Amino acid sequence: MNGSNNFEHAFLEEKKQRLTAEQLLKDKSCVLVAINNELQKKVADLEHQQKMFIQTEKMATLGTLCAGVAHEINNPLAYAMSNIESLQHVAPTLFAMLKLNDQYLNNDIPETCYKSELALLNKQQHFSWIGSEFLAQINDSLEGLRRIKHIVHNLLNFTHSTANQDKQYIDVIEAANNALKLLSNQLKLCEVKTHFDLVPEIFCNLSSINQIFINLLMNARQACEFNTTKGSILEVNVFEVTEHICIEVKDNGCGMSEEVQAHIFDPFYTTKDIGEGTGMGMTLVYAMVRDHHGKIEVNSTIDIGTTIRCLLPLKVMNNS
Repeated sequence: MNGSNNFEHAFLEEKKQRLTAEQLLKDKSCVLVAINNELQKKVADLEHQQKMFIQTEKMATLGTLCAGVAHEINNPLAYAMSNIESLQHVAPTLFAMLKLNDQYLNNDIPETCYKSELALLNKQQHFSWIGSEFLAQINDSLEGLRRIKHIVHNLLNFTHSTANQDKQYIDVIEAANNALKLLSNQLKLCEVKTHFDLVPEIFCNLSSINQIFINLLMNARQACEFNTTKGSILEVNVFEVTEHICIEVKDNGCGMSEEVQAHIFDPFYTTKDIGEGTGMGMTLVYAMVRDHHGKIEVNSTIDIGTTIRCLLPLKVMNNS
């Protein structure tokens, strides 16, 4: 009997411990699920904050671009308006001529009256001048409006929220040229050299690539601001290297110390005066390049200049 009692006691004790262990495991699993849900929420919040930072930096950059863009738009707009005003001036003569022709063709006026009225109109506004200038003014105005449309299109591509834009195959060289056009006013005192190899399109976010070019070019231009003796030279290169597209921006500016280079990608780190920079430009460039599974290389020497390379993979990643 004692052996039976001992066995039953051991069985019940083991069952009790097993139930306790199962309950403990269940409790721990519930805690882990709750922690995991909280972590997922935190990750989503961080991703949202990163996207907000990117859009805020774009708006800050947009303020710098506005003066140059206004200048670029104002020139073609001015001559388009001038041409339209000129056409508006000759429009009454054209309308009167068309009405007179219509009356003559319908036999509403005799030929002698038609010729005299036509001669009077020609005296007021020479038909030969209208004929030679009319089409040219329309073509010039159309070309100016096309330029404005292209500038606005580039600006919209830049300001477009990366959160709302899917990745697509894009031409990196076209993005480089668009960025240079947007910054043409800011870069007018710099000698800009470009070398673009024929490279394949890559699968990426167009708005991010635009932002990368804009930020790198603006930093390079600011690094050259005090080059009063040797002149400001910027180089923009795009080429293929080891299954990557390389975006390379060089300047002959002030360069960076090792300490500055160590913190270049830190959030809110800036060497600029208060109010002249957010300290998020290179941080966001780094984030965008990493988002495309790429990498950044920085090479800088004090008083010599800086070279920054952004390497973006040609191969489409599965989780792109």
